[in-house]
Amino acid sequence: MALEYCGIRVTDLDRSLKFYTGALGLRELRRGTMEHGGLFILLEDPETSQRLELNFYPPNNRFWTPFSQGEGLDHLGFKVKDARATLARLLAEGATAAVEPWEESGYVIGFVKDPDGHWIEVYDTGP
Repeated sequence: MALEYCGIRVTDLDRSLKFYTGALGLRELRRGTMEHGGLFILLEDPETSQRLELNFYPPNNRFWTPFSQGEGLDHLGFKVKDARATLARLLAEGATAAVEPWEESGYVIGFVKDPDGHWIEVYDTGP
């Protein structure tokens, strides 16, 4: 498993993009709309190559929850060789299911929760 990025929930994607790129100097790598309607922008620190994903979920989205200040960690994203096998292993090691794996844009993606309830995404690029 390779930790690829950390995702945070934001309430205003444009405002957050301006802050993280302007004030903190991160650069935009890519952006898009998830099949379920959420929006993301992946940023990278040009000096350290650390990545941060800004996530926005509209109120009618299945991942939307009321925003609570200080609770904006959305998920940790891990790139793996086999997402389905990794999810099964994590469940066997104490994680709890969050979202069953699905295929989207050439990726297999799934989520579990760690013992404290933090969301962990695992994804692969398929065979």
